Amino acid sequence: MHSPVESREAGLLQSEEPTDYLPREATEDEIETLVHEPQDIPITAWLLSFTGAGANLARFGITVTWQNYLQNPRGNPLLPGALGLGQATATTIQSAFLFFRYLTPIPFAVVSDAYLGRHTTMHISLGLLVAGYIVLIATSIPSALDQGAGLPGLVVTMILVGLGQGGLSAVMYPFIADQIPDEKPKVRRNKKGQLVVTERQLAVQYVFNGYYWMVNVGSLVTIATTLIERHVDFWLAFLLPTVIFVITIFPAIWWHKRIVKLPPEGNVLPQATKVLLLASVSGFRLSAASPETQKSLHGRDVPWTSAFVSEIRRGLKGCRVIICFVIFWLCYDQSSNNIISQAGQMRPDGINNDTIQALNSLACIIIAPLIQDLLFPFLRKHKLPFGPILRMTVGFLFTAAAIAYAAGIQHYIYSKGPCYNYPLECDAALLETDSGKRGPNDVSIWLQTPLLVLLAFGEILCLVSLNEYTYSEAPTNLKSMVQALQAVSSAAGAALGIALGIASKNPYLVILFGSMAGAMAFSAALFWIVFRKYDTVYETRKSNLTTEAESSSS
Repeated sequence: MHSPVESREAGLLQSEEPTDYLPREATEDEIETLVHEPQDIPITAWLLSFTGAGANLARFGITVTWQNYLQNPRGNPLLPGALGLGQATATTIQSAFLFFRYLTPIPFAVVSDAYLGRHTTMHISLGLLVAGYIVLIATSIPSALDQGAGLPGLVVTMILVGLGQGGLSAVMYPFIADQIPDEKPKVRRNKKGQLVVTERQLAVQYVFNGYYWMVNVGSLVTIATTLIERHVDFWLAFLLPTVIFVITIFPAIWWHKRIVKLPPEGNVLPQATKVLLLASVSGFRLSAASPETQKSLHGRDVPWTSAFVSEIRRGLKGCRVIICFVIFWLCYDQSSNNIISQAGQMRPDGINNDTIQALNSLACIIIAPLIQDLLFPFLRKHKLPFGPILRMTVGFLFTAAAIAYAAGIQHYIYSKGPCYNYPLECDAALLETDSGKRGPNDVSIWLQTPLLVLLAFGEILCLVSLNEYTYSEAPTNLKSMVQALQAVSSAAGAALGIALGIASKNPYLVILFGSMAGAMAFSAALFWIVFRKYDTVYETRKSNLTTEAESSSS
């Protein structure tokens, strides 16, 4: 066994250990002292990520145009539109769609974990999405809009897409992680010839970051769709991402035999419910639901094990963290409604009000690899803790800063003419070339750039870390369910968005954004105070699992 110093030198100075013995299981000292890297990631994890990214490409490319589609009337050369319902109504409809979409993962998670499995659930969800987009394309052509089919068609699409996206939200992250073998930590040589310890949890973190990066690459399709909506029409803007999405489904179908398909574990929700009920009548102590306690105090046998109760306890920790994301989702959802509308109140300077939102995706594409490949390895090398709770807290602060900046931009818009506190609403903004159409206030749309970059930092740190943490903490046979519970906090955030829809209009937007920013900053502070100990518990449990694995193999 190496001493700590010898182990560290082995990792940094290219130990003379024969390559024939590598890879091998890591010793406790090596786990403590060597640099950790992700274990090998199977190609099937990336294939599923590709298909999931294709689904999100279609979602972003199509839904980014919906605020204009709903809010603005047809015929304005500066602001494309179709239904002309106004900002408040459009924002409320968008929030209602998000609320519905965020609730649908729950039933899909139950069906996936108990009956169908993640593979079948994924394919059903993909089919619902394709059907929804076909309905949207058919009802957005000019002749259909003339017949009044636009709004009914959009409602049907929102239902189908909400169901399909909900199913994918429940299963994609767990399904991707299922592809990574559950191996014990091993010692290997990396590409630099150094000895390192590889572990599964870092592989899960890496592939989740990679998936998120692919999603953001796909979301750049919004540049094309927002230009098409302005210069051609909405139906073509809907058709393009749908065709690309259908193409990305084929790899998952072609290589389906190589995909790891864990069978459904059966419906354990009744058992989990009984455990929680027994705990609630005993002062919310989960230990009261253990088989030993039930046998000694009540003389009855229960159909679950102590390990199952421990998994429920871990899963509840993940659920507590999820609940704290309500305000985050409220702020995050602004990028699909009020922030787009804000850009519409600004001077275009060569870009659409919804096209500029692609800067957020571009920032994610640049920032995510820097965090994954530079920041995280640097912190691991120097033993600097940056656990998921701390990452989420920092992400909350970035999000608060972004929405505070949005409030500042809105105040600046209100300080400029021609309409000041009522952009696009006064007669002074009437365009000379188009009777009845109005121009924006004299503020450049490019001032939104820092806002979109700050949001990118926030969502990378928050969402990837949340998925990593909840997957790790969830009970083995309830992973889709815990993943789906993220949608409950998302739905609560969307519900708040619906409630605030009445304030999503001039001249109240500064107060709206400022209140959200303050609530987000307060949530970040409270989140860190309450949950910071979870990072220590998280790392300790990883170490304990590693030690147990080593002991069982010796």
